[in-house]
Amino acid sequence: MTALHRATATDRHRFDERVRVQEPRLVDLLHRLYGDDPRLAGVLECLRRDIEHAWETRPHDLRMLDDRRDVDPAWFQSNRMLAGVCYVDRYAGTFAQLAEHIPYFQELGLTVLHLMPVYDCPEPNSDGGYAVSSYRRTKAALGTMNDLQHLAAKLRAAGISLTLDFVFNHTSNEHEWARRALAGEREFVDYYWISDDRELPDAFEATTREIFPDDHPGSFTRLPDGRWIWTTFHTFQWDLNYANPEVFRAMAGEMLFLANQGVEILRMDAVAFIWKQLGTSSENLPQAHLLLQAFNAVLRMAAPAVLFLSEAIVHPDDVVSYISPEECELSYNPLQMALVWSTLATRDVGLLSQALETRHALPKGTAWVDYIRSHDDIGWTFADEDARALGIDPEAHRRFLNRFFVGDHPGSFARGAPFQTNPKTGDSRVAGATASLAGLTAGDDRAVRRILLAQSLSLSTGGIPLLYLGDEVGQQNDDGYLDDEGKRGDARWAGRPPYPAGLYASRHDPATSAGALYEGLRDLLRVRATLPAFSGGDLIPFHTHDRHVLGFQRPAGSGATVLVLANFGDLPATIDPLTLSGLPPIAVDAVTEGFVDLREPLTLEALGFVWLLV
Repeated sequence: MTALHRATATDRHRFDERVRVQEPRLVDLLHRLYGDDPRLAGVLECLRRDIEHAWETRPHDLRMLDDRRDVDPAWFQSNRMLAGVCYVDRYAGTFAQLAEHIPYFQELGLTVLHLMPVYDCPEPNSDGGYAVSSYRRTKAALGTMNDLQHLAAKLRAAGISLTLDFVFNHTSNEHEWARRALAGEREFVDYYWISDDRELPDAFEATTREIFPDDHPGSFTRLPDGRWIWTTFHTFQWDLNYANPEVFRAMAGEMLFLANQGVEILRMDAVAFIWKQLGTSSENLPQAHLLLQAFNAVLRMAAPAVLFLSEAIVHPDDVVSYISPEECELSYNPLQMALVWSTLATRDVGLLSQALETRHALPKGTAWVDYIRSHDDIGWTFADEDARALGIDPEAHRRFLNRFFVGDHPGSFARGAPFQTNPKTGDSRVAGATASLAGLTAGDDRAVRRILLAQSLSLSTGGIPLLYLGDEVGQQNDDGYLDDEGKRGDARWAGRPPYPAGLYASRHDPATSAGALYEGLRDLLRVRATLPAFSGGDLIPFHTHDRHVLGFQRPAGSGATVLVLANFGDLPATIDPLTLSGLPPIAVDAVTEGFVDLREPLTLEALGFVWLLV
């Protein structure tokens, strides 16, 4: 366990200064949320004690990290940042065994490692760990919380920041709070949305949508005793009632505990759903933002090194609304992810180019986390108005993408799995590993080029690129989940295969698809780390006048601007000198280090891209 260290007078002064700045902000936010609720005064008093105790018990090396991050608040904007994500059990086995992979993580260049939920959870089905039975106990098969703390320290020593999920919209039905609510204890009944009859559920469900229709209709589930409980996702995931200020205080305590285990980034799960209000969709409400800002204020006092990563797979306008230094400093970029796949399917860069031009910019002090797939499904969350502006029928386009990426469209290279198809609404999503979605499973000889093209955009558009570990060597879908009672009903497990030992063993053999992918990606990462323009998130559109070729520039204050060109077409594409005439006549290809004469036509091979220093 990381050693504690008595606070110095300087430490105490820094803490007191943080409290001086942040406590009035926290009090204001909670008064805006809870008004004259008689419980609020007691909650605030308890919160003050909780925050002070968390700071007093914060390990010395984490306090030192707090100080370093205060001096370098833009640390996550570096062009050397690279995140990876995995399930501990499927990738390694235990926390101790995962630590044995740290040399490989350093070889790859990881600076962030996100471990999928490691907490105690129901068996056999836990929604991939997102039904949390205790935030202070880990799954026994992975090790103990002390083991996790040791792993966090080893990662930190290797320059890798640990990310864990903060699943704060709901708990599992096996959490102590849920058990006590089921037993009828009034205090804990008020932790959840529990109704004795259908009057309240019917009123809410008149305006809410079904998220997991395969699991249950509506937003509520009937309990064995006849009562009804709000379950946005699965029946065993009970939504917390943040209209009760005691719930905020309780969850803030769990958050501070995790921060002191060595977690540097908390992935804020399902942020869009955390506040409920009758007569609304109960998604993306103003109070959800106030809650996030209040949690942020708590951390800024006791553990300021910790960042929030927003998980909001909603309309692009709503995604951006959660991103600010006062709320979530980081956010997944689901729009870019979805549109990269859309562009690979259509070969037309229109929607993606439009998104980079109009929806890429973020507030100062924040960053995207760019990815081409995650542990979750792919939902086609582009804005309908954006599609219509380009003459695209949004619903028809989503139906096309769903068919294409499960291999149910003429000429499709993809072999994904359908997920949560709703026959009432026609809504559906797609799951699968990158290699299967990109054509490797179908035997398409262009699959490796397709994957490297997609990954090159995660590396070059600005933000922290994120890899689902195993994708860098071309792991494919795994149907083994169909033999597991706790997984067979969830097609997302197709894209969560176990550690691909054989692929990793051949990662340096360029004659294999694993080697071609791995070495190609490593080359791009090496080059990216040398380009100051790839720090931060500034991006300037560059119109290629070719519907197959995406273009944009990454400006650098003191270094060379980088022009990125990416050909999504099946044939070579030529950019004429007139299109390039506003640039210097000679550029350098950052990947090959060769000179490029921009006074001559520039040809990009099919599924090819260049990073040009101009």
